[in-house]
Amino acid sequence: MSEGQNAPIIIKRKKVVGGDGHHGGAWKVAYADFVTAMMAFFMLMWLLNATTEQQRNGIADYFSPTIPINRISGGGDGTLGGDDIFSTNSLAQTGKGGVAEQQGDAVTTASDAEAAAEIAALQDLEAALLGLGGETMLDDNMLRHVVTRLTDEGLVIELFDIEGAPLFVGETAEPTQLTKELAALLARVLQVVDNDLALAGYVRSGSILRIDYPVWDLSTNRAAALRQMLKDGGTTPDRIVRQTGHADQAPTDPDPKALRNNRVELVVLRSDR
Repeated sequence: MSEGQNAPIIIKRKKVVGGDGHHGGAWKVAYADFVTAMMAFFMLMWLLNATTEQQRNGIADYFSPTIPINRISGGGDGTLGGDDIFSTNSLAQTGKGGVAEQQGDAVTTASDAEAAAEIAALQDLEAALLGLGGETMLDDNMLRHVVTRLTDEGLVIELFDIEGAPLFVGETAEPTQLTKELAALLARVLQVVDNDLALAGYVRSGSILRIDYPVWDLSTNRAAALRQMLKDGGTTPDRIVRQTGHADQAPTDPDPKALRNNRVELVVLRSDR
């Protein structure tokens, strides 16, 4: 045999590694969890911005636990802490199954019913004033000075200046004849409810060159003038629990000098506030 035929045969096995190949789908699961968490976060932020306090409380109540659980250990074994199942102290103190919670639910239900009835009464008052049901107590000349809105505080009735038809004479607290008629009508409408009232005056900003422009005194005096007109119309004085002047600090028009910012507000307060 030749020397080449006696040489040993060496076999090399080469390990192939996929450099940038597919590494599996674990990253997809992590990415999906991240997207889900971000969606939940933005949903939460949107709900906080788009809901009222009462609606948020309702959402929180929806997710409240409804299974009675004994929170206080009585030193014994078992779920009830050693007490008899019919023991009042062993019943859950939270959730829909507890005795105290059931009593609280009855009070809450009655309170909600009263609140709903009061809101309905304020809505009826608003409808009667603006003619939302087809008939209004205001003529067209008066109606264009009035804006209403229902808030958590109550029914806000806003009277404001328009071009050529101010509520007060010049830069004074002397009401025009139109304002007197509006106040007399409001006093008559307010007799159908017995809610407390709050009054506020606002004025537009004056020229910065006038350092003596009495925005605070003027807004306060106009609120006082409205109070006197309501009293003359038959409104009981003790129903008016708040009277404030806001000067030019809360304009409704972006232009602080706009005539629309001259206004007085009457708030028919909710009794649960």
